[in-house]
Amino acid sequence: MIARRYLLPGKGEAFIFLVASISLVAVMLGVAALIIVMSVMNGFRAEMFDKIVGTNGHAVVQGIGGRLPNWRDVVAQAKATPGVTSAVPLIDQPLMASYNGRVEGVMVRGMRVEDLRSNKTLGGKIVMGTLTSIRPGAGRVAIGSRLAEALGATVGSEISMISPQGQTTPFGTVPRIVSYTVGAIFEIGIYDYDKAYVIMPIEDAQTLLLMGDDVGMIELQTVDADKVGPILKPLADKVGGFAVVSDWRTMNASLFEALAVERVAMFTVLSIIILVAVFNILSSLIMLVRAKTRDIAILRTMGATRAGMMRIFMTVGTTIGALGTLAGVILGFVFLFYRQGVVNVVQAVTGQNLWDPSIRYLTELPSKTDPVEVVVIALMALVFSFLATLYPAWKAASTDPVQVLRYE
Repeated sequence: MIARRYLLPGKGEAFIFLVASISLVAVMLGVAALIIVMSVMNGFRAEMFDKIVGTNGHAVVQGIGGRLPNWRDVVAQAKATPGVTSAVPLIDQPLMASYNGRVEGVMVRGMRVEDLRSNKTLGGKIVMGTLTSIRPGAGRVAIGSRLAEALGATVGSEISMISPQGQTTPFGTVPRIVSYTVGAIFEIGIYDYDKAYVIMPIEDAQTLLLMGDDVGMIELQTVDADKVGPILKPLADKVGGFAVVSDWRTMNASLFEALAVERVAMFTVLSIIILVAVFNILSSLIMLVRAKTRDIAILRTMGATRAGMMRIFMTVGTTIGALGTLAGVILGFVFLFYRQGVVNVVQAVTGQNLWDPSIRYLTELPSKTDPVEVVVIALMALVFSFLATLYPAWKAASTDPVQVLRYE
C-alpha cells in the first residue's frame, strides 16, 4: 500500500514523479530497441540461410576442373550416405544475356525438370508465367525478376545467351549465341539471385555449354545443416580424388561470420540503453527517499522494521522496471508487426531509400523473434532494475528516526 502511494505523485512531488516516468519510458525504449534489433538480426540470418541454402543446398560436390563426368555414381554414393536427404545434379556457369540491345552478366543454372519443379525455394516465387512450360528441348527458361527489369524482358520475350565456348575458326573462337523464350519469371527475394539467375533444363544447359553428358556439381541437402561437416565426411573421402565437397559455411563463411559478430556487437551496445534507464531509476529513488525522510522516521517510530523499509523502496523501483519492461515488450512486438510500414513511412518522409535490395541483399526488412532472447532481455531489465533499488532502499532503512524527528 505504501509503495503504491509513493508511486503516485504527492503534493509538491511532481518532479520526482516526472523523473520516475522518464525512467519507465527509458526502460521501455531500451527493452523495445533490444527486441527489435535482435529480431531483425535473427530474421536477416534466417532469411539469408533459408534462401541461400534453398538455392545452393547445404553443400555441393564440385568436380575438379568444373566438370563431373561420373556424376550418376556420385549421386548414388551421396544418396547412400547416412544423413543426406537429396542429391541434385546442377550446372552453374556465368555467361552473358542479351535482349533488345541490352546485355547483362548472368548465371546459367541447369537443373533436371523434376528437381526444378520440386524446388521449394522456386515453387512459391513465380511472379509471371509457369514452370511447367520449361521442358527439355522446348527452348524456354526462367529468369529472375531483377534481371527481367534490367533487360526489359517479360514472359514470351526471346533472350539470347552468349557463351564464349563456340566454334574455333582461323580467326579465333566465335562465341556461341543461342536464343531462348522466357517461360517464367521468379523472385526469390535475394537481390543477387534475382538479378543474375537464368534457369533451364540440364539437357539444354549441356547443349549450350557443349558439356556432353557432364555436369558441374551436385547439390546436397542433409538432415541437419549445422552438422553438415560430420555427415558428409565419408562422402568427401570417397570423392577426394576427382571432386571437392564444400558446405554452406565454407561457401558463405565471411557473410555469416559478419552477421554473428554484428549481432553480438548490437546486443552489447543497445544494452547500455537499459543501463542508462536503470541509473534513472536509481536517481529517482534517491530523490524519493530524500523527500520521504520524515515519513520514514514516523514509520520507524510506529514499529516498521529496517527490512520493511527496504521492501517498500525496492518494490517502488522494481515496479517501475517491471512496467517499463512490459511496455517495452509490447512496443517491440507492435513495431515488428508494422516494421515494413514504418520503413515505408520513414522513406516517404526523408526521401531516402532505406532498404535498397542491391545493398541490403534482401528485398524486405526481415524479422524472426526468438522467445528465449525476449525472456533473457526482459529478465536482464528486471535484474538491473532490482539492483538499482538496493542502495536507495538501504539508505532509507538506515535512516535514524531520532535524528530526523529532532531536526526536521
